[in-house]
Amino acid sequence: MSEITANQSKLDLVNVQGLKKYFPVRAGIMQRVVAQVQAVDDVSFIVRKGETLGMVGESGCGKTTIGRTMLRLIEPTAGSVIYDGRDVFKLKSAELKAARRDLQIIFQDPYASLDPRVPIGESVMEGLHIHNIGASKERVDVMMDTLKRVGLEHYHARRYPHEFSGGQRQRIGIARALALRPKFIVCDEPVSALDVSIQSQVLNILKDLQSEFGLTYLFIAHNLSVVEHISDRVAVMYLGKMVELAGRDEIYRDPKHPYTQALMSAIPVPDPKMKRKRTILKGDVPSPLHPPSGCRFHPRCPIAVEMCSQKEPEFREIKPNHWVACWLAE
Repeated sequence: MSEITANQSKLDLVNVQGLKKYFPVRAGIMQRVVAQVQAVDDVSFIVRKGETLGMVGESGCGKTTIGRTMLRLIEPTAGSVIYDGRDVFKLKSAELKAARRDLQIIFQDPYASLDPRVPIGESVMEGLHIHNIGASKERVDVMMDTLKRVGLEHYHARRYPHEFSGGQRQRIGIARALALRPKFIVCDEPVSALDVSIQSQVLNILKDLQSEFGLTYLFIAHNLSVVEHISDRVAVMYLGKMVELAGRDEIYRDPKHPYTQALMSAIPVPDPKMKRKRTILKGDVPSPLHPPSGCRFHPRCPIAVEMCSQKEPEFREIKPNHWVACWLAE
């Protein structure tokens, strides 16, 4: 990915290079490390200013781990995340605290991420307290303004998390991330647990806020229709590896990797008279404890050849701004 990084350096907001996150498996009385779960293995990509980069893939492919590791909520095994000319992984505590004002996250489960003993107004203002932003009245004004922007009322500030619906709690999560006026937000499956009607409301809020504040999103999701609606580019993950990256229209119209093609074939067609040709994958996703040699997708790939099991494919640009890790992509 070095070429894409060099070509797009002026547009970069976040530059991820060689990101790895392995989780140790311990056993025995001495709890020695006997294996490593390769949750994320050598992933590189950029997120451009003002865009939404969608990230999709099956459960366990490493999407959430990437988002949390980028913000150092989880410490990395290797790699770098360059933001504002500095490597986030090398920042000291005071520098990291300052950087986190610009780098926020919306968690998948807003109820689990909110303190049940604290009114939601206090939760939204927590970041303002931590970063010592404004006087007490100014913080209240920012909190009230932020709640209004996500569709909540001023009297909601005195209520507790259990008094809200799932959609309202997700709005609270968005408000808490937005209160510090960040530049980059990791949206970790922010609508996956919501009803379809509520999903559209939350997505529209995210798009409106992006337009108003110039926000940049890494949008992690399972729902391919949602990703198509909100994303500018789409990255596809499989078993800790990025297998395809391209513009939204390009990847939905002409996916090149067999795994991406299988995912796209599962999108429902909103016309009962039309049928999409399905690509049914055989077998289960291999364990990240012992990933397959060569291309990690080859045991399930319908077009795999001998080379696929012997040598890992390079993540390469097969056409302008369309990157694929597959020997047979052309």
